[in-house]
Amino acid sequence: MSITSEGPVALSARALGPDLARGCMLLFIALANTHYFLTGTSAGASIRGGFPLDGSTLDSAVTWVIATVVDGRAFPMFGFLFGYGVAHIVRRQQAAGVAPRAVRRLLWRRGAVLIGVGVVDGLLFYVGDILAMYGVLLLVGAFAVRWSDRWLLVVAGLLFALNALPAANSSSVSTDPPDVAMLPPDLATQLAERPAAVAFIALLGPLGFACPYLLGLWAGRRRVLEQPERYRGLLVAVAVVGVTVAVLGAQPVALMLAGVTSVPSPDTLELIGPLHDATGVLGGLGYAALITLVARPLEGLVEGRRGRVIDALAATGQRSMTCYLLQSVVWAVVFTPYLLGLAGTLTVTATALLAIATWVASVVLADLLARRGRRGPFEVLVRRVTYRRAAPDPARRNPQRPGRVT
Repeated sequence: MSITSEGPVALSARALGPDLARGCMLLFIALANTHYFLTGTSAGASIRGGFPLDGSTLDSAVTWVIATVVDGRAFPMFGFLFGYGVAHIVRRQQAAGVAPRAVRRLLWRRGAVLIGVGVVDGLLFYVGDILAMYGVLLLVGAFAVRWSDRWLLVVAGLLFALNALPAANSSSVSTDPPDVAMLPPDLATQLAERPAAVAFIALLGPLGFACPYLLGLWAGRRRVLEQPERYRGLLVAVAVVGVTVAVLGAQPVALMLAGVTSVPSPDTLELIGPLHDATGVLGGLGYAALITLVARPLEGLVEGRRGRVIDALAATGQRSMTCYLLQSVVWAVVFTPYLLGLAGTLTVTATALLAIATWVASVVLADLLARRGRRGPFEVLVRRVTYRRAAPDPARRNPQRPGRVT
C-alpha cells in the first residue's frame, strides 16, 4: 500500500485554540478522575457520585465545584476535539489524493494503537483509562467520516437524546464505592480483576462519547475552531448557552453531593443523574468554544510572544496523551493499596490539590519538551503507527510559520 506524504503536522503549524483547550481540560480530567478512588476517612463512609460524604465544610465546597464545572464536562469536550482531529486527518489525506479505503485503514491503525496503549494503562496503572475507549470509537467511527453533514447531526442528536433518558446507573449519583479492580490489594488480584473492567469501559464507553465525536467531525469539516472570526456568532452562542446550561443542569446533583439538599427519591435520582450528564455534553462544547474565542487574539502571535503560560498550556495540549498517561502513573502510586494506599486517607480537598499539582507538573514537562523541539513520546508512537513510517519529527521549530491547522 502506498503511503501518503501527508504525515503529522508540524507543531508550529497547529491552531492555538484546540491545543489550549486540551491543555486546560487536562486539569479537569485530573480533578474528575481522582475523587473516584476515595473511600472516605471514616469507617463505612457513604459514597455518592464518587465523593465520600464524611468530609468537612471545605470538602463539601470543593465537591460542589467539581460536580458543577468538572464532572461530566471535560470528557465530552475531549470527545468533541477527538472527532475534530479525525476530520482534519481525513481532510489532509483526501487533499493528498488518498483513496477512502486507505484513509479508513489509516484511522484503524490509529485506533488500534490507542487501544493497545489504553489496555496497558488500564491493566497496570489506571483502570478507568479512556484511550482504549477512544480507539474502539475510532474503529467504528471511521465509517462515519463519509456520512453527510445532515446524517452526522441527526445521529448525534439521537445519541444525545438517548443518553438523556432516565437511568438508574448514572455515575453522577451512583452509591458504588471503588471496587477491587480500582483498588486491588495485590498485583495478582489487579491482573485478574482488571481485564473485565477495562473491556467494559472500552466497549461500552463509546456510547456516551459518540455524540460529541460526531459533532466534532461536523465542526472539523468546517474548521470552526481554526476560523473563529468566520464562526464567531456560532462560537459565542455555543459558549454562552453550553456553559450556562451545564452549570444550571448540574445543580440538582451538585447541591445534593455537597450536602446542601437531601438525597431525593430513587425516581428523582433517575432523572437528575442523566440531566447532569446530558448538560455536561453541552458544557464540553461550550468550553471548547469559549477557549477558542479566548485564544483568538493570540493566534497571530508567534510562539514566545504569547506569554510563557499560554505557550506552556498549548504545549501540554500538543502532548495531551503523554500528559494524560503521566496522571495515570501518579494515581497508581498514590492510591493503589499495595503502594502508598492513600484512598482512605486523603480528603476530597487533598485529592483536588493532588490533581492540580500533577497537572502543573505535566505542564512543566510539556513546556520543557517544547523548548527542546520534541513531541511527547506517546504522540511519536501514535504517529509512527498511524503513518507506518518513522518520519522526521516535525516538532522541531521552523522559523517559517505555515497556515494553522489542528
